[in-house]
Amino acid sequence: MNTLKKHTLIYDNECPMCNIYSKGFTKFGMLDENGREAFTEISKANKSIIDFNRAKNEIALIDHNRNEVVYGLDSLLLIIGNSFPLLERIGRMNPLYWFFKKLYSFVSYNRKQIIPSANHTEQACIPDFNLKYRVMYIAFVIVFSAYILSIFSGKLGLNLNHSFTRELGICIGQIIWQTIFLRIYLKDKIWDYLGNMMTVSLIGTLFLIPVLLTNFASSFYIIYFGIVVLIMLLEHLRRCKLLKLNDLPTISWILFKMTAWAFIIGLPF
Repeated sequence: MNTLKKHTLIYDNECPMCNIYSKGFTKFGMLDENGREAFTEISKANKSIIDFNRAKNEIALIDHNRNEVVYGLDSLLLIIGNSFPLLERIGRMNPLYWFFKKLYSFVSYNRKQIIPSANHTEQACIPDFNLKYRVMYIAFVIVFSAYILSIFSGKLGLNLNHSFTRELGICIGQIIWQTIFLRIYLKDKIWDYLGNMMTVSLIGTLFLIPVLLTNFASSFYIIYFGIVVLIMLLEHLRRCKLLKLNDLPTISWILFKMTAWAFIIGLPF
């Protein structure tokens, strides 16, 4: 590996994914051993060089030789390209560069909804709210969850047909239900809550995928589904606590789930 010397990567130390890949850069010699610095522990010298607010949205890489900074995807490509020039050239080709830049923004602007943080101070590396990428994230989870649930529902033995439309309606209905009942209570936290709620749905969906290719008795899938729902409930409670919310969102969430299940079991289609 070619080490990119005299560079410092300012990473979000409260983001597990950022921790892993930034540590990987130093561990495998792509950056100096001290080539990364936690955002919440940034030195005054480095803070004076970077655009502090931009660095919350796009990871900053400081070039101490030129006293310059690059951000986001460009910083990652620069580190990778120093050891693997071909990968950088490929990554900078259109439309791949456009796609990876959008993907980077999609993950970066939603990373605190994917993995929430308890630190909400001004010094915390919390990205700005971006409506476009939040809506894209919610839409992605809705479609993905509806697809997986439409397959899984047929295994429950409740006379339910595989119906993507039904599951899509339930996923969208959950958003509408929570927004209507919690809008006044949540106020400016509404989008943060909805993002976290959809991550809870995504977690539940991911737990269902491993059993899709199995063929057990319907009782197994009912019990398994119940365990998944319990995990989702506990995660929903945990995330509400991190958002400094009371139990009202969780109660409303449970009521919707119970209403939706009663409806589809009573009126299968």
